[in-house]
Amino acid sequence: MRDQAEQLRQRIQQSAQKRTTKLVTVTSGKGGVGKSNFSLNFGLGLIERGHKAILFDVDLGLANLDVLMGITPKKHLFHLLEPDTTVWDIMEQGPGQLEFIAGGSGFTQIMQLDDDKLNLLFSKLDPLQGYADTIIFDTGAGLSKESLHFMLSSDEVIVVTTPEPPAITDAYAVIKMLHSRNPVVKIRLVINRATSEREGKMTADKLAMVAKRFLGMEMHSLGFVSDDSHVSKAVKQQRPFLLTYPQSLASRSIRNLVVRYLESSIKSDIPANGLKGFLARLKHFIR
Repeated sequence: MRDQAEQLRQRIQQSAQKRTTKLVTVTSGKGGVGKSNFSLNFGLGLIERGHKAILFDVDLGLANLDVLMGITPKKHLFHLLEPDTTVWDIMEQGPGQLEFIAGGSGFTQIMQLDDDKLNLLFSKLDPLQGYADTIIFDTGAGLSKESLHFMLSSDEVIVVTTPEPPAITDAYAVIKMLHSRNPVVKIRLVINRATSEREGKMTADKLAMVAKRFLGMEMHSLGFVSDDSHVSKAVKQQRPFLLTYPQSLASRSIRNLVVRYLESSIKSDIPANGLKGFLARLKHFIR
């Protein structure tokens, strides 16, 4: 059965048009702002629009995407170091045809791998290039060294915050650090749990103004996700709110964000570096 599944994936890859896989890291300045929930439902929103997305949980301390989906991963990233284990063996099928890879506790050891093992690990991730349009990395909140490496290696970063002042302050700290390390890094902003469109826009405008004034950079907002009781209801059911409550305010917000994201990606004149470029940059930071 596993051989048949792998053969099917190979046929899909061979028949697919050549495409560059975009690497997007989702992060936040502090925990508790709904970053992982956003990553999950954003990925599902992309799939709804015919855009193939894979979700990768690299939150080192509080990995909880599997909990939000109600699944228990059988394998994680570090299992790729085992003989005959492929990337397809560690990939889980989540809800709504969203494929998911768990970083697992093994991810904390990736920075200590010797060159041979690191090259083996990265080579086994190669088949994902062209298989997906977007790989979404859900990192831990804050500015850990590992999370920073992922952000700086990605094609773009989505920073999730809420309208609360502590969350805004911490989000700005992340933006400032990223800009100092790479002034041309592409950062998108998402305001979660906005009580109104006005609050979402005001929060985004405030961060954009501060970034422009003190960093000299242009901040681009993808928009906001409405504060919605259906979100917590879906979390308790361990189901994505986009699937469980498709007509809720939060679900409509996600769909608006997805449309805006895809439209801006088409207009962008900055090419994605793809998975190989991401892995090369990540290896540079690790070493």
